Amino acid sequence: MRLDELGLSPEILKATSDKGYKEATPIQESLIPAIFTKRDIMAGAQTGTGKTAGFVLPILQELSKTDVKHYPKAVIIVPTRELARQVQANVEAYSKYLPLKSIVLFGGANLTSQANRIKKGVDIVVATSGRLLEHIHQKNIDLDGVDYLVLDEADTILDMGFVHEVGKIIGHLPQRRQNILISATLSGSLKRLATEILQKPKLIEVDSMGTSSSLVSQIVYPVDKEKKAELLSYLIGSRNYKRALVFVRKKEIADEVTRELNLSGLQTAVIHGGKSAGHRAKSLDGFKKGNIRVLVATDIAARGLDIPTLEVVINYDIPHVTGDYIHRIGRTGRAGIEGLAISLISPQEMVALKDVERLMGKQIPQERLEGYAPNKIPTQKGARKNKNEYKNTDGAFGKKSTKTKSIPKSKKRKTTKRDGYKY
Repeated sequence: MRLDELGLSPEILKATSDKGYKEATPIQESLIPAIFTKRDIMAGAQTGTGKTAGFVLPILQELSKTDVKHYPKAVIIVPTRELARQVQANVEAYSKYLPLKSIVLFGGANLTSQANRIKKGVDIVVATSGRLLEHIHQKNIDLDGVDYLVLDEADTILDMGFVHEVGKIIGHLPQRRQNILISATLSGSLKRLATEILQKPKLIEVDSMGTSSSLVSQIVYPVDKEKKAELLSYLIGSRNYKRALVFVRKKEIADEVTRELNLSGLQTAVIHGGKSAGHRAKSLDGFKKGNIRVLVATDIAARGLDIPTLEVVINYDIPHVTGDYIHRIGRTGRAGIEGLAISLISPQEMVALKDVERLMGKQIPQERLEGYAPNKIPTQKGARKNKNEYKNTDGAFGKKSTKTKSIPKSKKRKTTKRDGYKY
C-alpha cells in the first residue's frame, strides 16, 4: 500500500516524499488508520520497520487541524537520549510543512535553556521520563492539554526501570487522551503494564518476539575469550567494512575495546552511560557521517538508533538480556537494505548463545577461523558424569556463582521445662 492511500494530508505526503518514502510498511498500514480512530493502541513490530513514522504521521495530521496556539498536545516518552534525538529529528522532518513546534528533553542538557524554549510554545514534546519529571516539578511545563501519550520502545522503558517515573508523569496528564504503546517485542510483563495504562486497546502485532529482519544475515565465530579483540580488528580490517557498530555488555569493556581498535589503526569512538550527552552526540554524529569507522556501544544504544546503510553489526559478546540481541542486530538490514550480524562467541558463552537461538527459533550458522577458534570441546551425551562439568560456563549475566554455603555444626539444644526436665 502507498502512503497516499492512508488518508494523510498533502503537507505530510510532501515531507515524506522529501525523505524518499512512497510505500507504507506493514506496521504503518495497520498503525496509521488505527490512530485516526482515537482508540488506545498497543503495537509491536520488529526493528527497522518504520514504527516511528507509523505513530508520528497521524498525530501530526490531527494536531495540524487544531488551533494555532502552541502548548503541549502530544508527549512521546523514550528510554534513552539517543532515541530522543532521533525521534525528534523525525518529528521535525515530517512536520516541516506544518505550523507545529516540537522540542526534545533529556538529561545532560541545560535545564534552563530547555525551560526557555518551552515557554516560547511547543506542540510536541519528545522526552526521557526523568528530564520531563524535572520540568514538571519545577513547573516549567503544563501537560493539562495533552491529547496523545506515546511510550516508544516501551519494553526498554520497562527493562530499565523507568515505569515509576512514567506513572508519575501520567498523573499530570488529563484523563481523556489517546495512549499509544509502541515496542519491538510484546512480552508478558509489557502486556500486564499495558492493562494499567491503556483502556480497551487495539492490539497490532506485525511480527512476534524473536523475529529478526529477513534482510539480516547472521553468523557466529567461535573464539577464545583472550583473542576476541584481535579477531574483531581482523574482521573489520581484512573485510574492509566501511562502518561497523560493535556492541558490548559493559562500559569498561567498551572503553578497552575502543583503545585496542584505535591502536590497530581503526578510527573508533565509544558511547555508553558513563559518557556525557555531548560526547555521545558527537561520536554518533561522526559515525553517521563516516568520519568514524567503528562505533563501540553498550546496549543503551541498541534501541532506536537509525544509521542509514549500516552494513554490519558485531556482537562482541551476548547481551545481558537475551531479547536485546534482536534489537542489536536490528540496527542493520533496515529500509530494504541487506545487512550482516556477526557474533564473537567464547566457549563460556555457548549457553547464552543457545538462549538466543531458542528465542529466535533457529540455529545461527557458525564458522571457525584458523588461529582464532578454540579447541573443539566434545559434547557429552546423556547424564552429566562429572559434578563439576560446565561449572565454568557463563550464562547471559556472566559467570555463575560457585560459592557453597557452609553448614554450621549442630549444637545441642538446651533442655527446658517443656521437655519434662525436673529440677
